[in-house]
Amino acid sequence: MKKSNNKIKPQAEIRQSQLLSTFGPGAMVDLPKYSVVIGGLTYWKGEMQPIREDRLKDKVCEMLQVKNIELFSPPRETSDPNMPLTGVDAFIFPAWFVAQVDQTIRFNGKDYRTRPLANWRTVKEGSKFEGQPVSYVPVRFVQACINGHLSDINWYAFAHKDFKTTCRGQLWLDEGGSGNDFEEIFVRCQDCKARRPLSIAKAKNSKVFGECKGDRPWLGAKAKKEDCWVCAPDKSGNIVQTNEREHNRLLVRSASNAYFAQTLSVISIPDADEQLKKVVDRHYLQDLEYLEDLDEVQKNLKRNPKYADLTKFGAELVWAEIQRRQSGRSSDSKTIKQVEIEALLSCSAEIGTSNDEFYASKRKLDNFNPALLPFIEQVVLVHRLREVIAQVGFTRFEASIPNIEGEIDDLTINVRRADLDFERQWLPAIENKGEGVFIAFNKQAIKDWQQRKAVKQQGQKLERGFNVWRDRKGIPPEKAIFPGLPYIMLHSLSHLLITAVSLECGYAASSIRERIYASDAGYGILLYTGSPGSEGTLGGLVQVGNQLEEHLNVALELGKLCSNDPVCAQHQPDNVQEERFLHGSACHGCLLIAETSCERRNEFLDRALVVATVEGLGAEFFPDQVLV
Repeated sequence: MKKSNNKIKPQAEIRQSQLLSTFGPGAMVDLPKYSVVIGGLTYWKGEMQPIREDRLKDKVCEMLQVKNIELFSPPRETSDPNMPLTGVDAFIFPAWFVAQVDQTIRFNGKDYRTRPLANWRTVKEGSKFEGQPVSYVPVRFVQACINGHLSDINWYAFAHKDFKTTCRGQLWLDEGGSGNDFEEIFVRCQDCKARRPLSIAKAKNSKVFGECKGDRPWLGAKAKKEDCWVCAPDKSGNIVQTNEREHNRLLVRSASNAYFAQTLSVISIPDADEQLKKVVDRHYLQDLEYLEDLDEVQKNLKRNPKYADLTKFGAELVWAEIQRRQSGRSSDSKTIKQVEIEALLSCSAEIGTSNDEFYASKRKLDNFNPALLPFIEQVVLVHRLREVIAQVGFTRFEASIPNIEGEIDDLTINVRRADLDFERQWLPAIENKGEGVFIAFNKQAIKDWQQRKAVKQQGQKLERGFNVWRDRKGIPPEKAIFPGLPYIMLHSLSHLLITAVSLECGYAASSIRERIYASDAGYGILLYTGSPGSEGTLGGLVQVGNQLEEHLNVALELGKLCSNDPVCAQHQPDNVQEERFLHGSACHGCLLIAETSCERRNEFLDRALVVATVEGLGAEFFPDQVLV
């Protein structure tokens, strides 16, 4: 994990982008001989380039409730032997191992493969068991809590059902069958014959591992432990700490729910007000910064000829920009998506130049399928774009994606964000370069579609499912808001388009990402690629935009029939047996795609809102007549 001027070989190598997604601080990584937990930001060493993105920075400060925070790239490898140490420190975790010995033991007429447990001190002193050389592997079971804390299981306490036990006999791990059934995994003490199944730790509300002590091994052995309390909503719906201690839960070290990085991303699209900001720049210092109200701005614009270049913007917009600067905010009060869609919709011909970080051009719709023109308002070819992604924390057991629009609270109170370091002074971020295609939809067409009776009925079903999901999670109504039918419709269409265009554009479906816009500012879908370097700018998606009607036709055909129909088409969102409360007609056979591509973890999907399915609900946005 380290590089130095002595050219020490790293124990593992990880791409910069992986340090923000899969192997960030607090993540567990398997190495050839043991497992480690990636160190916090204090343990990141080497050259880290600052990354500037004001809108992302402001959103992160708002979310973390800090005044200022900086964004830096992860440390990069260097071949210069004179450069200081570069890399990311990692710590041995877990500190318990199992010896690879070939022994069996018989209980109740059944044979179990049994292996001795040993701690890190024993393994470090010599890989021997009963005098014979053996190899050790990290135990695959650890304990964690929903606050992100992580620690080794107290195996002695677990085996003896007593946290005060003084027995220190040799512990053994007995596994029956393939070793994947918790009912067939036991922890056994050789001296006192105590034996306990691991399956009891999987029971609902199990407290067999005891109270969480707030361990954070990614911050080092000397890191101060955090108080770990249960959180619950109060009478006002605010999530507050209770007086009840949180308990540890069983976690399989290599399981997919062991680590979920929490990230926020912004596409660096020029603000539609950028020209105003540039003009204000020329007059702000020693001049406009001292104005106190709108009336004073209006008087100065009328009386002073040097402000002629500001007059065309109007006093209200000028005063709003002055207020923004006086408040110290680096960006205005617009939401991230609002800035993006306003810029895309304002594209009359071109935005930027081919040498800029963002360059887009509007496609002429002269040869567009006439049947689609009532629904499609604009197509913008994004030749170049820059996406900045910052990691703000991580969760365990369940993913919780921060909302970049509106509410800044996590979507669920079942898990809470863990910190990346002792103090919040900076966060890791990466820049991805890519391309894309933006499709704007007719506002009036979406408004008329929402008024149809069949659409309203389907919306009621989807909202009932959402309410069941929210109640089961224990989320207060004001903390989780139904995204609305336009969002679900556009989100479903986006997934169909990603599947359709990936066959033609040269990019894998998992490398195409989406951005869904569904607000008063406008309705649209942005499909884009993003990867470090220039790999994401090969031109495939721009070419897709030039032939969009063909790909849209394929996407709509894909949505009409699923390999799991009629079961998929007949799914009811509030069905408690299926427990797919955030889905309408959606499954792995039609709409679900790689989660790296989806902005909502494959939730809020229903192809019945896009095209007619075999169920014939009549809620589709695109009628059959648009298909060629």
